[in-house]
Amino acid sequence: MSPCPRIAAALLLMTLLSPPASAQAPAAPVAPRRDHVQAWHGESVNDPWFWLREKENPEVRGYLEAENAYTEAMTKPNAAFSTSLYDEMLARVKQTDLGVPQRRGAYCYHRRTVEGLQYPIFARRPVEKDRSCGETAKEQVVLDLNELGKGKPFIALDAFAVSDDGRSLLYSTDETGFRQFDLFVKDLETGAVKGPLARRVTSAEWAADSATILFATEDATTKRSDTVWRLPPGGEPVKIFEEKDQLFGVGVGRTRDRRFVTAVSRSTDTWETRVLDARKPGGAFRVIVPRRKGLKYDVEHRDGLFYIRTNDGAKDFRLVTAPVANPAMKNWKPFLAARAGEKLVDVEPFREFLVVTTQEAGLPRFRVHDFRKKSWGEIAFPDPVYTASSTPLQEFDTGTFRFRYESLVTPPTVFDEDLVTHARKLMKQEPVLGGYDPARYASARLWATARDGTRVPVSVVFRKDVAQDGKAPLWLYGYGSYGYGMHAGFSSSRISILDRGVVFAIAHIRGGDEMGEAWHDDGMLQKKRNTFTDFVDVADFLVRDGWTSKDRLLIEGGSAGGLLMGAVVNDRPDLFRAVHAAVPFVDVMNSMMDASLPLTVGEYLEWGNPNERPAFDYMRSYSPYDNLAARAYPAILVTTSFNDSQVMYWEPAKYVAKLRTLKTDSNPLLLKTKLDPAGHGGASGRYDALRDRAFEVAWMLSQVGITK
Repeated sequence: MSPCPRIAAALLLMTLLSPPASAQAPAAPVAPRRDHVQAWHGESVNDPWFWLREKENPEVRGYLEAENAYTEAMTKPNAAFSTSLYDEMLARVKQTDLGVPQRRGAYCYHRRTVEGLQYPIFARRPVEKDRSCGETAKEQVVLDLNELGKGKPFIALDAFAVSDDGRSLLYSTDETGFRQFDLFVKDLETGAVKGPLARRVTSAEWAADSATILFATEDATTKRSDTVWRLPPGGEPVKIFEEKDQLFGVGVGRTRDRRFVTAVSRSTDTWETRVLDARKPGGAFRVIVPRRKGLKYDVEHRDGLFYIRTNDGAKDFRLVTAPVANPAMKNWKPFLAARAGEKLVDVEPFREFLVVTTQEAGLPRFRVHDFRKKSWGEIAFPDPVYTASSTPLQEFDTGTFRFRYESLVTPPTVFDEDLVTHARKLMKQEPVLGGYDPARYASARLWATARDGTRVPVSVVFRKDVAQDGKAPLWLYGYGSYGYGMHAGFSSSRISILDRGVVFAIAHIRGGDEMGEAWHDDGMLQKKRNTFTDFVDVADFLVRDGWTSKDRLLIEGGSAGGLLMGAVVNDRPDLFRAVHAAVPFVDVMNSMMDASLPLTVGEYLEWGNPNERPAFDYMRSYSPYDNLAARAYPAILVTTSFNDSQVMYWEPAKYVAKLRTLKTDSNPLLLKTKLDPAGHGGASGRYDALRDRAFEVAWMLSQVGITK
């Protein structure tokens, strides 16, 4: 008879942590092998670590605890360095701070932080008599996440919408890290909270009556957002429609002028929008244009016209208008044509102006249309590498455009741009304490040539006194999936890396959208390997060009970027000194062959459907877990969360367990799992997250001999 599960787990933990008497360092944990044979396209495939998927099995938790204990023991020499890095990073943060107030209706809303508190406080003040946002009126706390999270290891906020009359707040929170959001309403006059009104809510919005709520929910197993509901005042939720196609997910929102509620169904390559008059929430949603394979479009509204951003006739999108009464494609009229090399990213209509965000060579730009003058202008930026985005909650009836700007050397800065005079007003720059001087640093945009001749952009930042002689350590970050480009933004914690003589670089590899929609297309499905070879070619370029050397090259990526890490170290383990793979998607075949797992079916359009033999063979050729081999690997740190809903904890756990049996080197291989509630992004509290980052930075730097 087997021992009871709790005793078995305890015995396993003791076994894993018991080093030989003569050993100086603890023995690495060894996960037991248990045969698990599956039939894939007629082939029997054994996965002896499949059992680590059994989340409720005490042995699984015992193994993860053993790995955590091993990681703690192996990184003990770094403990003081990690603590000093945390103190150093925290010292740059103005812990008690106030964001720029944003006027919305009768109130000015702001976000503030308080020293010692993990989470932000959302508050508001009545507008001044001149309609400006001042500090004389009494502050009213709208939502304090610290109160909601009191005594809880995790709290995350998703939906956050104030009703049109300003009297109620609609919000959703998750206390697990598994993205299971419950929906609540807070009466902002009495402070009373009702809820949860619904569970597993993915998005939510008010109707114009400030009483009816429209929201979407997800499937409990697959976590696909699939159903839209109406909650009338004093009633029960009524299902409006269900998105049956498993390739699509649905979410609700409002147009910027608040005139329509939108319900957008999206797959990787096809988008469809339904609209509902926000003043008639009991009515029916109507489809703007029925879905058609490959057609993408989204919708805004102004003055009786829909403004539709679409890829119809323009791969990188163009802008058309359509009458509200009949927005069929036959009635579309061109408003902004596509331009070669430029992607139309976003459209924001105001009463007298329209602002579009475009992207060219990976850099965002704002173009402004004046409806009265019927002319276009542009908002320009100074840095060679930067990122910029509009801020939320801007009023529709305004002549001022507020945006956030930052670069690799410039802290996040909020500007107001007068759209008539183009006068720019600095509203706030994020303070960086401790005497940060941007003049000590430099940033640049480099171009590496991939093996097929494609030019790949690379963003770098470094201290000006660092010589380009191949001796500097270099930290290379990459992602390259889902059409999500990596923005060259600021990080105050990164200063701790730069000030130790380390160059930081971002590889804008194919699979993102930095160079337009084709950049994504060339890094997905049967072209996915371009993502990995681009990263390797960028790394080779940086070594060849004297930025670093192989034994000084550190690499990092998370989620699909963790897949990138696993793939490139399998292909070129000699090229890198150390790797941080965060919440890595490394067990590609097992996950993509299991349609019951969260996100899987919807991912077929990004990665391929492995039930089809060509896609199966191609995915299997790069899946990190399936291509581990007996060879020397770089030093590897793998981090994950037990409650991650996007990349299940067992993927990194299985990866480490298997690699331990194969690697022929003596380089460290560490797995650190957050066993308390935490999500795909790790800890929810700002201090907890910063402490985790200090640990990761300390470990990475120690691999190139930097220990203080």
